Parts: sequence; structure tokens; C-alpha cells
Amino acid sequence: MNTEQLSKIRNDDGFIAALDQSGGSSPKALMNYGINNDAYASDEEMFDLIHQMRTRIMASKSFNGDRILGAILFENTMDRQVLGQSTASYLWESKGVVPFLKVDKGLADEDNGVQLMKPMPELQKLLERAKENEIYGTKMRSVIKTAKESGINAIVNQQFEIGKQILDTGLVPIIEPEVDIHSPDKSKCEDLLLAAIEENLTNLDESQSIILKLTLPDEDNFFSGLVRDQRVLRVVALSGGYTRLESNDRLGRNNGMVASFSRALTEGLSVDQSDEEFDELLDSSIQSIFDASSS
Repeated sequence: MNTEQLSKIRNDDGFIAALDQSGGSSPKALMNYGINNDAYASDEEMFDLIHQMRTRIMASKSFNGDRILGAILFENTMDRQVLGQSTASYLWESKGVVPFLKVDKGLADEDNGVQLMKPMPELQKLLERAKENEIYGTKMRSVIKTAKESGINAIVNQQFEIGKQILDTGLVPIIEPEVDIHSPDKSKCEDLLLAAIEENLTNLDESQSIILKLTLPDEDNFFSGLVRDQRVLRVVALSGGYTRLESNDRLGRNNGMVASFSRALTEGLSVDQSDEEFDELLDSSIQSIFDASSS
């Protein structure tokens, strides 16, 4: 394991940029960027366009390790290049940003108040390929809709079970049991989620560390115990549909949590902007998220 990357993730100020929109979420990301779905006729053309957008973000002078700890990539992005380097190599060697990889294959249909992750039969092969591509860690997402204890336990158990496989491969898992911000009983979901995470953490040995990616809680500093836990490298926050302004406001009230925003990071960026306009807005966004993450 890269000790320099480990130290950066655990100790440095900054946040993790989520650049991992998959095939299902890329059309919306492109539309928000000003590219409608009539601009491409195949998935291959769509992924070319989303990679151009991501390359523009990563290559921006404002995107570097001074304020950004890591970046989460989609598998298709890992397999591509940025300015002549493999994406992960470019991030770390040229930008000082630690590369992570989204490994889940999407969400199963809702059952028992949650959406578990779909099966990942090729996960071990993907993890080995990630290591070959100089990836430091992984990310996987599941979603909690309502406060059903058995469903939430199933979500967290699944996350930690796969997380142990990832740890055994020598990678650091970002465990992301998202609570839907529109859940009618969001606070109760968070109560049950915290209990399930604490229970699963007891099964990690002293040499194992994870990262938790959690929805910004209704109660400020609700996850402070997890922030202090030595088995948790970092507790990062997802924006979950909140605007950047609200995400930053909520994050700023949760000491020790740092951002891992996707939509909130790219909000307002457009394919039609000049490079100067693009860089200026991205710089402003990064600074606002950095400031909220440094509270």
C-alpha cells in the first residue's frame, strides 16, 4: 500500500472528487454540462463525451492535490488516458490526487426499504486490474429509502462483506450506504445506519481501515464517533441531490467530515464556457467545497 497516499487521505485537508458517473448516470451528467442525448448515437460516443468532460476537469489548473485528496473514477475512465498518461497515473503523478475506482454494478430493485448492490461476479478480476492500474481504493454504493432495521442491516452487512474482499486484495474500500435525502424518516434511517456500521466495524482487525461515504445527517456531528474511530481513515459526505450551497452549509456544520461531491462539484460547468470561464467557476467550486471540508 502506498504510504504517501495513505498519509494524504488520513491527514491532509481537502476533499474527494466524485467523477464516477456510470452508464446510467452519464446522460444526466452530460445534459447538465450542456450536451443533450441527441449529440451521441451509441454508448461508445456517450463515454467519449463524458471522458472529454472529465479530462477538462482533471486537466484544469484548479484541479490538484492542494485542495483535492482523491478522485473516484468509473471503470471506463480508468481504462482511458488523460494527456497521454493512464488516468490513475495522471491523477497521482501529475496532480497529486489519489485515484479510487467505482466497482459496484448498480442498484437492485427496492426491497425491504433499501436497494442493495447488484451481484458483482467479476469483482476479483476488476480489483486485480485496478491494482495494475495504480488505483489506491474503491467505492461502492447502495441506497436506504426507509427506516427498516432488517433492510438497513442487510445494506451495511453487504457493504462490509465486500469491503473485506477489497481489503484482502490490498485496496481501501469506500463504503457508501447512502440515505435518500427524500426519505420520510431520514433521521431514523441514520440512527439505524450508525448502529449497523458500529457493529460491523468491530469485525475489522487493527490493520484494516476503511473510508465511509455517508449522506449529510439531519443532526449536526451525528457521525462524530465514526470520525474519531481509528479504523475509519475518513468520513466523507455525499451531496445526495442537495445543491452545492446547501451541501457546503450542511458539511460546514459537521466537524471532521469532508466532501465527496459529484453533482455539487460540477454544478454550473458547461461545454460552451471558454477555458477561462470553466477554470474560474471550477476553481470557485473547489474552493467553496474545500472551505466547507476544512471546518
